[in-house]
Amino acid sequence: MPEPTATLTPAASGPSAHLLPRWLHWLALLLLCAAYLQGGLVKLIDFRGAIAEMQHFGLAPAVPMAIATIVLELGASAMILLGWRRWLGALALAAFTLAATFVANRFWQAPPDVRFMMANAFFEHLGLVGGFLLVAWHDLRARPWRSQLAQTHR
Repeated sequence: MPEPTATLTPAASGPSAHLLPRWLHWLALLLLCAAYLQGGLVKLIDFRGAIAEMQHFGLAPAVPMAIATIVLELGASAMILLGWRRWLGALALAAFTLAATFVANRFWQAPPDVRFMMANAFFEHLGLVGGFLLVAWHDLRARPWRSQLAQTHR
């Protein structure tokens, strides 16, 4: 039986199950969401700047796009951190990040003097997408209905 301060990780049903302190699991999720929390809050505080950012990237209409981005960044991060439909929040941020990466970090079209930095940002964002996909996968694997569904199909 795990200690009260530890929890089984979401995929902890097999022989490779291990204990992870809850605070460390939550901290990892917070760190994964940090850029989206910061970005959403900055856009919320400086809404004119958020609109300018949408216009800079050619996203129109800029006001609804800025609102949607703020809601997505803060809402999906909250879902992940609170554990409410964590898989859905993670998939939403994965899709958002993938789309934003192809909009903002097209290094193959960049001038040579910024191509290296844009390529780094592009691949770092792909890493975030992978992290969010892992969060969704682990959360879906840990769902009680998954084991119930498997038993009904035997």
